[in-house]
Amino acid sequence: MTLDHYKLLGQSGLRVSPLSLGTMTFGSDWGWGADGDEARRIFDLYVDRGGNFVDTSVNYTDGRAERLLATFIGDKRERIVLATKFTMAREPGNPNSGGNHRLNMVRSVEQSLTQLGTDRIDLLYLHAWDMTTRPDEVMRALDDLVRSGKVLYLGICNTPAWRVAQMQTLADIRGRSPFVALQIEYSLVERTVEHELLPAAAALGLGVLPWSPLGGGVLTGKYSLADVEDSREATAASRKGVIAPSGHLNERAIEIADEVRAVAEEANSTPSRVALAWTLANPTVVSPIIGARTLAQAEDNLGALDLVLAPEQLDRLNRISAPSPVFPGRFTQRPLVQQLIFGGAAVERRN
Repeated sequence: MTLDHYKLLGQSGLRVSPLSLGTMTFGSDWGWGADGDEARRIFDLYVDRGGNFVDTSVNYTDGRAERLLATFIGDKRERIVLATKFTMAREPGNPNSGGNHRLNMVRSVEQSLTQLGTDRIDLLYLHAWDMTTRPDEVMRALDDLVRSGKVLYLGICNTPAWRVAQMQTLADIRGRSPFVALQIEYSLVERTVEHELLPAAAALGLGVLPWSPLGGGVLTGKYSLADVEDSREATAASRKGVIAPSGHLNERAIEIADEVRAVAEEANSTPSRVALAWTLANPTVVSPIIGARTLAQAEDNLGALDLVLAPEQLDRLNRISAPSPVFPGRFTQRPLVQQLIFGGAAVERRN
């Protein structure tokens, strides 16, 4: 597979690359991202290989990521499917500069259009559910933006499955623009989304775009058990104002990462490529988002498109990372309950 082996996004006809270029690492304003020159090299590498799906947000590196993209894209605008997000506060201390309500949505879109130097947003995501705004206000305001031509397609991130289903149903019954994409954290160390969110996406026609497919760097193999204790100490320190490392740095994640490393050695590949290839093997997944800070990391990540894991390797990775069952699946899958539901008859099942 290559970046120009395009896939359809959800139930739309939009054609996007099988890996998306994330830009939360574009700009050093938050203290750890790529400077402008390195970000430009990463962008050029991605586009030159045929990539067309770029992911950003109005608030990434305090708006620097969108402004950098504006200079990088230039005359390539019609080749790029440009996705951005609203929800996160743009002005500390101003309660209406964040959230899912119409006021912030419209202001955020206008700010993104200015920062990106474009007349439209190809895919606009609701970044996270704010637990305050009514769903009908959100869906009506999003539909108004689509009708205005400032936004073409809609997506949603980091929201409970039941709320996504409610909002998608509202769009359906009221003839409003539906979601075509669902962006969620998904990796070998974060598989709890398989309980509700991935099945919901498949049933509702949403293309899944996993963020942090490398588990915050844990699956790259750069951490060991010794780092877990350091992580605990840093987490304790974070209560005093020190930033803590990824929440995935624990004993189980290291065990999974060790298996990823073993598969990588067998496949003559790298842990990052194996972790991404595992994500790409899920038929619900359209385009995992890579977030490289260096050109070398971007090169490594793109190499995942050349890697096909053997069934036995996928099985090993699935078994070691399997999430614990939750209710009601934990209950309904018991042999006795299955016997009571089907009376012992052999019946074709649906998910």
